[in-house]
Amino acid sequence: MKKIEAIIQPFKLDDVREALKSGGHDRLTIYDVRGHGRQKGHKEVYRGQEYEVDLLPKVKLETIVPDDRLDEVVKTIIEAARTGKIGDGKVFVSDVNTAIRIRSGEEGDDAI
Repeated sequence: MKKIEAIIQPFKLDDVREALKSGGHDRLTIYDVRGHGRQKGHKEVYRGQEYEVDLLPKVKLETIVPDDRLDEVVKTIIEAARTGKIGDGKVFVSDVNTAIRIRSGEEGDDAI
């Protein structure tokens, strides 16, 4: 099993969810997060005062997939989230040793 974590632009969330759902994968945990990388932020003016916004809103998606679906799900996320501009985000993949469904006690791939 693999854990996929994707940091994407908030306005791309619906596109990514729909793409995953149409591919048969609808198990996601979604977080509102803030961060910055190469995008660096921007300046805004509020009541005549200029200030730096360096932590930009992003969305973090997490999902667990069987090893045989990893490439398909990662490719789907990347294609649906891509705009071609700085700030599109990142995808991280890590190993999951085990998963256990609390309700039934199922383990491994059966639990996801």
